Amino acid sequence: MMLSFFHLLPLLLSLAGAHRHPFPATFNVVSYGALPNRITDNTKAFIRAWNDACDREGGGRVLIPRGTFMLDSVMFVGPCNGPVEFVIRGSLEASSDPSRFFSDHWITFKYIDQLTVEGGGYLLGHGGAAWHYNDCATNPRCRPLPATMRFDFVTNSKISHIQSINSKNTHFNLFACENLNISNVRIIAPADSPNTDGIHIGGSSRINIQDTIISTGDDCVSILSGSRDITVTGVHCGPGHGFSIGSLGRSNNEENVTGIVIQNSTLFGTQNGLRIKTWAPSSASLASDILFDDIVMLDVNNPIFIDQQYCPRPPCNGQAQSNVQIRNVTFRKVRGTSSSKFAVKIQCSKHVPCKGINLVNINLAYRGREGQVASSCLNVEGKSYGPQLPSGCL
Repeated sequence: MMLSFFHLLPLLLSLAGAHRHPFPATFNVVSYGALPNRITDNTKAFIRAWNDACDREGGGRVLIPRGTFMLDSVMFVGPCNGPVEFVIRGSLEASSDPSRFFSDHWITFKYIDQLTVEGGGYLLGHGGAAWHYNDCATNPRCRPLPATMRFDFVTNSKISHIQSINSKNTHFNLFACENLNISNVRIIAPADSPNTDGIHIGGSSRINIQDTIISTGDDCVSILSGSRDITVTGVHCGPGHGFSIGSLGRSNNEENVTGIVIQNSTLFGTQNGLRIKTWAPSSASLASDILFDDIVMLDVNNPIFIDQQYCPRPPCNGQAQSNVQIRNVTFRKVRGTSSSKFAVKIQCSKHVPCKGINLVNINLAYRGREGQVASSCLNVEGKSYGPQLPSGCL
C-alpha cells in the first residue's frame, strides 16, 4: 500500500534536519549569577558561562541579555571544542575606578577559532574617567590604559553589530589574527580623546573591515608591522586621524606590511587622510602593494601624506633618515576638499626613496587663505595619471 505524502512528510523533514548544523546551546550569563544592576562585578559569572560554552562539544553561545552589566578586566581563552558566539544584547560597562585602569585590556579573546561577537549591544568604556592619566607622551614610566576589546591569535572569526563608546585606549586591538571580518560596527569617542584608535591591527592577515562608522580621537584604522592582506571598505572616518599605515620602523626586526586596500570610504574633518608614517631613524623593513581607491575627503588636513620623518614628540633628529622602503603605492580617485594648502605631501627617505608611487585621478580642492592648493614630493619615484588637482609633483 502506497503511503501518502502527508505520512511521509515527517520522515522527510527529519532526514533534512539531520544534515543541518544543530542550533548552538545557549549559556545565559544571568543563569551564572550575573546581575544587570551596574554595581555587581560580573566577571566570574561571565568566565563560567564562557568556559561552559567553549568546552561544549560542537561549541555554544554566550548570551548577554538586555541590561547593563559591570565587568572588570577579563580574558576569554580557547581553544574551544567548536564555534562560539558571544552575543551582546545589552551593554557591558567598564569600571570608572582608577585603581582598575592600568591593564592593557578590558575584554580579551585569545587562542580561539570560529568566534562570533555580535548582538547589537554596547561596550561602555568610561574613557572620560581615564584619559587624563594618559601621559605616555611625557612620562617614560607610564602605565598603559586598557583597550576595550582585544583579539589575540583569533582565526576564522567575525565581529558585527557592536558599538564601542568612549574607550580608555584603543577600541578594538587585533594581534596575530587571521581571516577575521569586522562589519557594521560603530566606534565613538571625542575628537580630543588620546590614543583612542578605532581598529588597531598588528601582525595579522586577511582582515576585512566594512560598513563601519568610526568617530574617535586617533587613527580610525591603524595598520602596523607584520600585517598583510588587509581590506577596508565602506568605512566612514571622522573625527579622528584618518587611515594610517604605521608608524613603522620604531622597533628592531619589524615584519613587512603588504597587500593593503582601503577603498570606497569617506573622511570628514580628520587631522590626516591617507597616511603612511615611518620613524627616522628606523630599522629596515618594507611597506608595499598598497591601494587607496575611491576615497571622498571633506575638510581633511593632509589628505594624502607619506611621512618618513615621523617623530611625534621631541627630541627629533632632523638629519636622521628612515630605513623603511615604501613601494608600489597607488592613490586613485581621491577627491573632495583639503583643509591644508598642501593636499598631497610625499616626503620619503633619502636612504631608501619611495618607488612606484602612483597618483591617479586626484581632485582635492582647497578654499583656505594660503593660496592655491599644492603638492610636495621629496625622494620619490612615481607617476601621475589622469586629472590632477593639485598639479602632480611626480
